[in-house]
Amino acid sequence: MGTIKFEFTISGWRTGVARPWLALADLLYPPSCAGCGISTGTHRSLCPACWSSIRFIERPYCEVLGSPFSHDLGSGILSAGAIAEPPPFDRLRSAAIHDGVVRDLVHGLKYRDRTDLAPMMAAWMLRASDGAVGRCDALIPVPLHRVRLFSRKYNQAAELARHLSLLTGKPLLASTLLRVKRTTQQVGLGARARQDNVRGAFAIASSRDNDIFGRRIVLIDDVYTTGATVASATRVLKRAGAADVTVLTFARALAETI
Repeated sequence: MGTIKFEFTISGWRTGVARPWLALADLLYPPSCAGCGISTGTHRSLCPACWSSIRFIERPYCEVLGSPFSHDLGSGILSAGAIAEPPPFDRLRSAAIHDGVVRDLVHGLKYRDRTDLAPMMAAWMLRASDGAVGRCDALIPVPLHRVRLFSRKYNQAAELARHLSLLTGKPLLASTLLRVKRTTQQVGLGARARQDNVRGAFAIASSRDNDIFGRRIVLIDDVYTTGATVASATRVLKRAGAADVTVLTFARALAETI
């Protein structure tokens, strides 16, 4: 007797067996705006009002720091900050300004267990990466210290990196970069205090230098504020031989929003 072959696909499951259960789930948990909570047509989406309030970071911006310019000054223009204090990373890209709905999404993912928001946020980050994700060799999330990871249950940066990996097929190196120093939370600290707080906070895991050497890395975090955390992490990656480091975050805090 020949072997009967069953082919099972996610799309087929969603349109076949799963359809009644999905309809029931929508009835019990109706799709709602991830920003304000009003009813929408699909899950993990925004209503028109919330969408229109978001300040996406589009060109023109500084090629290194990704700081938005009010006027187009030509290609390759750097901001005063990038010239005066060049960062250790090669470039920074962020999806949107950290205020309003964007801040609510960040807080939802980070503090309210809204890991369901990560796929939508990662898709925005991929678009904002300016091709850096497509060109990279690996994705690395900014790690949490094991004590904070235990209390929070998950790392929001790792969730974003995981979904970026699913979207693109790029390798996710979630255990290569470690946070070896238990730092205090950066919220409320000034720029100098933030730098002191994360100094010596990161290290490459034992026998994992080959994950980094000669490779183009995209370092993932949820928010870029003063840059102290990602700068400290980048220095460790560069010492391990990273050829190029792009910092990619969902949100970017400008001076008036910090």
